[in-house]
Amino acid sequence: MDAIKNILSPLAMNTGAIQDTLKLVVIGGTVETARRVSVSAWNGFIDSFFLTAHFSQEDYPYDWLMHWLSKQPAWGRSREFEITTRSVARSGLTQSTAGDLEDEEDVEEEGLVHGRRKRKVAFMPSVDTTHTIYYRGHWLRITRTKRYPDYGQGSALKISVVARNNDILKKLVLEAKREYEKDAEHRVHIFMADTTYGCWRWNGARQKRPMSSIVLQPGVKDMLLADCKDFLTSEEWYAERGIPFRRGYLLHGVPGSGKTSLIHSLAGELGLDIYVVSLSSKGMSDNTLTTLMGHVPSRCILLLEDLDAAFTRSVSRDSSSTGTPTAATASTSSSTTESTDGSTLSLSGLLNSLDGVAAAEGRLLFATTNHIERLDPALSRPGRMDVWVNFTHATKWQAEGIFKCFFPCKPTSNNAASNAAPTDASQTNLPLPKRKDAAHVIPLLSEEEISELAKCFAAAIPEDELSVAALQGYLLKNKTRPRECVNEVEEWVIQERETREKMKKEKAEREAKEKKEAEEKATKEKEEKETKEKEQKEIKEKLERKEARSKAKKQLAKEAAKEVAKTEKTTTTTESSASSESEGTGVDADTEESVTSDDDDAEKSEENKEEVTKEVKEKWIAVKGSTATTTDSSTTTPAADADP
Repeated sequence: MDAIKNILSPLAMNTGAIQDTLKLVVIGGTVETARRVSVSAWNGFIDSFFLTAHFSQEDYPYDWLMHWLSKQPAWGRSREFEITTRSVARSGLTQSTAGDLEDEEDVEEEGLVHGRRKRKVAFMPSVDTTHTIYYRGHWLRITRTKRYPDYGQGSALKISVVARNNDILKKLVLEAKREYEKDAEHRVHIFMADTTYGCWRWNGARQKRPMSSIVLQPGVKDMLLADCKDFLTSEEWYAERGIPFRRGYLLHGVPGSGKTSLIHSLAGELGLDIYVVSLSSKGMSDNTLTTLMGHVPSRCILLLEDLDAAFTRSVSRDSSSTGTPTAATASTSSSTTESTDGSTLSLSGLLNSLDGVAAAEGRLLFATTNHIERLDPALSRPGRMDVWVNFTHATKWQAEGIFKCFFPCKPTSNNAASNAAPTDASQTNLPLPKRKDAAHVIPLLSEEEISELAKCFAAAIPEDELSVAALQGYLLKNKTRPRECVNEVEEWVIQERETREKMKKEKAEREAKEKKEAEEKATKEKEEKETKEKEQKEIKEKLERKEARSKAKKQLAKEAAKEVAKTEKTTTTTESSASSESEGTGVDADTEESVTSDDDDAEKSEENKEEVTKEVKEKWIAVKGSTATTTDSSTTTPAADADP
């Protein structure tokens, strides 16, 4: 009994410690269970009531929301932010927040510092930080992240809100869209084709250009604008008749006549974006162009500039050029074509991409060219290019209109009402000037004086000789001097003519020099070719003569060998006949020595024909002599034997 008590006594003493341990285990398990239950309940609450929307930088809603957030006071009062001067968004709109730092002097006067505008410091909420904004009775949790941090691009936006349905997020996106479009209504977005990835890249936003700034022949602008508007509202009409919903416009004419400016103005007037395709860019192929055309939005302007140079890739664009490289540059261009020109686009691929099965519908196709005669008839036929507009040099009517655009008249009480409500629809979407004081002081003249100056200016401009771009450049130089501009225009026209004559003369001299160099080069190459052919002919003749001598020598040697063989045969026959008649050993030994010497002489005769012939004669003499000696000895021997 005592032994058992001694064993159980330590356990009785540690009962309190065991109880405490068990209490800690129970408490810890309870806390962990409560934590897991609370986390599960919170996740269930989040899944049931929290709505999360994701916005990528590659799409328009991201720009809408970033523009909307930049106007929220809470966005500028963030506790964690970035200080930057690059506050221009992808849309071209300045995203200034409520917390931006502005200098009082900058507010009072907006000038230029060393040729550039004064920079403003902007406070932007930092990336990977959650911000809270109160919107219409809901708390929005907004997080801005970088999808590709290593490349510094690919931003994304995540917005979470506690709500039973997504109505609050729909209202947020629509409100952001309306504010964005209201602020961006004065801009035209430009997209460029990326041949590397086969997609469209945003290239910037340009200020809209009013239609009144485009001066064309009477009725051309109205016709184009009415045709474009009619097409955009006729989708059902096209569908009912089974006609592809596409429209093409071909603008052709001299360079600098306002083709691209007209397209820019039409895009601003119709509220459409411009998608530009360079057919001669590196990497452009049939598959790439088809992919790009398939990704074009339904309502936009698709621009193909310089369509005539798409396949020739010529550097010359004058009226006499055929689109092919000149003789002087032909060698260099041909050697560098493979390395610098990666375009494999074909005419068939271009035609299929314009109106093929996979071509986009609902877009306005505008193509410009300086030489319509170079275009293939299949490319410019109706269905691909439905409307043709010819652009010529400036006429007197255009010169008068451009002058009035540059120099506005002084407002009067009669036209004050007309200025308040402009009749030109293109003037309604123009942005108002931000500064009251104009940067360039232009004297305001009366309407009668401006009209008189415009007529004088038009009278001094020759009809269909100078381009619209040349007139615009001259007026830009005199934008604050309307009277002096008219007084000096005749002198400027003379200078332009002299400059063109000089350039024409220089071009003719350059072409003559290039032609002369090409002829000299061709003559030199011809002479070198003839000299080389002559040398090759002489070498060939020499080889032929050498070969002929070698053949003749071999033939002579062969004939000599045949004669020697015949001689040996004759000698052998003679020796056999002589040996049959002779019985003496001495005579036979002499004959054998003679035959042996004859064989040696025959081998030496192969080296030279004359020696061989001579030796053959000697052999015949020797053979005849030996035969006669043998015959005599055979005759005298019986006589000697008869004497004893």
